[in-house]
Parts: sequence; structure tokens; C-alpha cells
Amino acid sequence: MDARSIIARLRDKETLSQEEISWFANGLASGVVSDAQAGAFAMAALLNGLGAAGRVALTRAMRDSGDVLAWDLPGPVVDKHSTGGVGDCTSLPLAPALAACGVFNPMVSGRGLGHTGGTLDKLEAIPGLQTEVDEARFRGIVGATGCAIVSATGKIAPADKRLYAIRDVTATVESIDLITASILSKKLAAGLDALILDVKCGSGAFMKTIADAGALARSLVETANGAGCRTQALLTDMNQPLAHSMGNALEVADCMEMMTQGALDTPLARLTVALGGALLALSGAEKTTGAGEQKIRAALTDGRAAERFGRMVAMLGGPPDFVENWRVQLPQAPVQRPVLAGKAGYVAAMDGEALGLAVVRLGGGRAVEGAAIDPRVGLSGIQRLGTEVAPDTVLTVVHAANDADADAAAADLRRAITIADARPAELPLVLQRVGG
Repeated sequence: MDARSIIARLRDKETLSQEEISWFANGLASGVVSDAQAGAFAMAALLNGLGAAGRVALTRAMRDSGDVLAWDLPGPVVDKHSTGGVGDCTSLPLAPALAACGVFNPMVSGRGLGHTGGTLDKLEAIPGLQTEVDEARFRGIVGATGCAIVSATGKIAPADKRLYAIRDVTATVESIDLITASILSKKLAAGLDALILDVKCGSGAFMKTIADAGALARSLVETANGAGCRTQALLTDMNQPLAHSMGNALEVADCMEMMTQGALDTPLARLTVALGGALLALSGAEKTTGAGEQKIRAALTDGRAAERFGRMVAMLGGPPDFVENWRVQLPQAPVQRPVLAGKAGYVAAMDGEALGLAVVRLGGGRAVEGAAIDPRVGLSGIQRLGTEVAPDTVLTVVHAANDADADAAAADLRRAITIADARPAELPLVLQRVGG
């Protein structure tokens, strides 16, 4: 068996065997497969597809190319993955809420990608907190608190790490088959019993249409279930930021408000409850999604989720009194500039990608890999679609490191937010459920 013959078969639209796909994935991890061969494989997969069985085989092979965790815990091991959006910080309250409900959530997360924020960057806005831990410490935190949100080690799905980098420079990122295998190989390497997927759709998401988001959701659900993990996906609206804020420390503050004040009437809280309820039912911890949602709501309102979050923060190196004193411990930007509507009407549309890029330019995300992030900057108090505004209504407040950055962001935001005479139609937060 060799890379050239496998690529030729895929090029000629022949069905690859599980053995061929497994050999190729192992070759990616070991270096036997060259960069040129990996790029040719990715292009052939983009153009011709792998098929349902091929997606499962590639997912399993890339998962098994590195460490696969196994757990001995007194409850189901579960996780959630989002395809990325703006103001999307559900992982922060969801993980401790799940832990408070008796399941275990070892969440291996990522950093910001393009215009979307990263869970690890948000967590690391908390002073002293470090998300890079070894496996022994990861296991210890999960066992002690029920949840841990950490970065992936180089030993998790190394075949995917190699192929992901090559896809980025060979114009093959868009392949549904390769996106599916990339997402799931890393998630399933965590040794999960159940997985919930939040597939975003809209102006602030990578998938802009329901058709594209639905195709990705079906591929993910079918492949994950085929690989032996009970999985469901929610297609959720991302035509506006999910939280009231965008930016690392500001989104942590939104989550702390929810977990310490018990206010569950926000889109952020409603989606956290929906994802958590579905995951408790999938894992068998509850009989129905409705019963699961009730348990998640209770954990968010009675302080148990906040307490678990505080324990996790402390074990990751953050302040031991963060839950009590988060308002003074989160960093704050020196310049806070309101952006006014400038005209009467309704907030009719938002370019979510443009909002995300405005936060990146403020320093809240990375224009190049490895760049430093300013955790203080971002947007707060973002008005929701359909809100009636007067000329002096504050659409959002820019948090910036200096006046020049604040002025540039304000100009970006005025172009990104549309005020119109008519109120837009309201979309549901959860557009579809796939699998279950």
C-alpha cells in the first residue's frame, strides 16, 4: 500500500477501503505521507467526496492516530462543539452546569479562528488562568470538579493537525468530508459517551445558509454516530451575536452575570439550556430533553454551576475567589466609547462577520497565528435585532486600548449595523434539530 495509489483511486472516484484510509491517516501522523501527497488527497476528497463510510473511516483513523482517552468515572462523559460564531460563549456556563447535573465534561477547546472568538482565549482573560495542562492534571481537574476546559496536546489526533494545516494552504478547507473528520477526530479522542453539536448559521457564522449548515450537521451527526458516539446537532441562528458582548473578558462577564444572578431570559442562557438538556438526554442521564433542560436551568439559577466554575478556575491557576469578585478581577479597557444609532428606526440587520473582524482589529483576536490578544477590548451592550431605536440610542459600547482604535471600531460598527424603517422578522434561536 502506498500514498500514490490511494490518491489515484480517490482521483478516479473509486471507493477507498477502511484499510487504505487508515494507512493514509497513519502516514500523515508519521510523516510517511508527504505534504504534496496530503494536498493531493485533500483536493481529491473535496472534488469527489469520501462517501459516508469513508467519512467514518477517516474520522476513526485520525482519532486513533494519537492518544485516545479512556475514563473511569461515576457518570457519563459528554461534550459539546460549536462550529463558531460571534459572542458565542456557551461553553463557559454549559460545562459547569453539566458537571452540577452529575455528568463529566472534559472539554478540549480551541482558540479564535478568523472572525470568531475562541473559548480558550475567553477563559484566559481570567488573571492567572492557564488552559495548557498535561493529561494527568486534566484528569485530576475533571475528577475533582466534573469539568475542565483545556487546550489540546500535540498527542491528540496528530493526523488531523497535519492535514488541517495543509488544507488551509491548498484551498480545500471547504470539504464537508474533511471538516467532519477534523472536528470529530479531536472530539472523539476525548473518550465521549455523548456529543452535542451547535452548528451555527447566518452572517456571523462560517456557514451562511440553512442549506449549508444543515448539510454539515447531517454529516457530523451521521459520522459521529457511525463512529460509536451518540450525537445530536442543533442548527442555531447566528445573524447577531449570541451574548450581549463580544470580546474575551466581556463575554466572561456575561457568563458570570448569568451564573451568579440566575437570569435565564437571554439568548445565551436559552441556548445553554437547550444544549445541556439535549446532552443529558443523549447521555442517558435524563429520560427526556425537557427533563434535562429543567436540571440545567436549576443548576444555573441555584449557584451550583457558578460553584463548579469557580473550582475549575482555581484548579487552572485562576483566582480562588473569582466567583465572588469577578467584577474587579476581570481586566477593563481604558477607553469605553458609545456608538449611537444616528437615526430612528429598528435594528434591521447585522453583519456578524464584520462585527467579529472589528473586535479582531481592536486586538481581541488574531490577525496572524500566535499574535498576542488584549483580553480587555471588545463590544458590550449590543442591541438585538428588532430593537426600536432613536438617533441617540446606544447601539453598543466599544472597549478599546486607545482613542484611535475606538474611533476606527465605531466607524466599522456603523457600517456593520443596519437601521431601517421596518422591524425585521424574528428568527427562532434553534432553527432545526438533527438526529437524537
